[in-house]
Amino acid sequence: MKAFEIANRDIAFNYIFILKNEKAVAFAYTQIVTIGIKTITKNIKMSAKIKKMVNNMFCKNQLKVLFCGNIFLSGEYGTFLKEGEDKVLTFKAIASAVKKLYKSTRLHAIFIKDFEDESLYITDHLKSFDYTAMQVEPNMIIHLKPEWKSFEDYTDVLKSKYRVKANRADAKSEALDTKFFTEEDIEHHKDELQSLYQNTIDNADFNAQVLNLDTYIYLKNTYQDNFIVKGYFLNGTLIGFLSAMKNGTNLDAHFIGIDYTKNKAYAIYPRILNDYVRIGIETKSGQINLGRTASEIKSTLGAHPKSLTCYFKHKHYLPNQILKPFIKNVKIKSFKQHQPFK
Repeated sequence: MKAFEIANRDIAFNYIFILKNEKAVAFAYTQIVTIGIKTITKNIKMSAKIKKMVNNMFCKNQLKVLFCGNIFLSGEYGTFLKEGEDKVLTFKAIASAVKKLYKSTRLHAIFIKDFEDESLYITDHLKSFDYTAMQVEPNMIIHLKPEWKSFEDYTDVLKSKYRVKANRADAKSEALDTKFFTEEDIEHHKDELQSLYQNTIDNADFNAQVLNLDTYIYLKNTYQDNFIVKGYFLNGTLIGFLSAMKNGTNLDAHFIGIDYTKNKAYAIYPRILNDYVRIGIETKSGQINLGRTASEIKSTLGAHPKSLTCYFKHKHYLPNQILKPFIKNVKIKSFKQHQPFK
């Protein structure tokens, strides 16, 4: 969190500790960011007339939102409950602490993210604090078999058309030179990395905040080989990158960046997905969290969706009641789930 905080000065970070007999039994962290209202309403299913009304309700201003959880990662990051403690009781204590925080802060809304189905018996207690639950796009997870010692072992168990697809991505990207970045490499290519990352942000439906990639310099300095940045070069020019964190026995995909003018010719994105599988196998990971978005293409590699639920609340009672039906109406994109394994 220090890496995120010192590199992103426009975000206000706060940390919550829940104590019992003067010892910490729960922890949560929050970030306060500013988001344009149109960024939110464009992803909510409603008539153009109502959408205009909601936009006007906020005078087309930007919303100041308190996020509990990590706005830069999808999944259960940001809320920790000590083993052996009453999970519902300690989570309610976190919710009460968040309430104290937002009551003393000038902001519009609170967004608590992202919880897997197994956690909902705990987190649904947020509804008693007048939050509204909403489903968001799922994380796409690849479970790796311990007998896969190489990428070829993995492709051998794919059905023919998916194996051809994976091999075609490697063939089309063969002209690219690749390099695992050191801390010095990240610093040297920082502007190019930021520009490539911005390309993917511009193509996304929703992003609460743009990460300053100085964060990666600090992450690499701290986590060394457990934090991975890989660059893709064409004739000496950086045209793509991936990033990932070794998280216990798993591998978490972080942000990527792509020069979309070269993507089709050199299959940069499919190659990045292939390389996530390679890195997962090389690091002996049990699973790879490929994150949200592009769910269908990730399913062609064998990824399956893991549902995520978030909770939203406007700080003031009346706007919260008006917004509730719209929040409940948020629809996640449907996609075709492929079954690539034999």
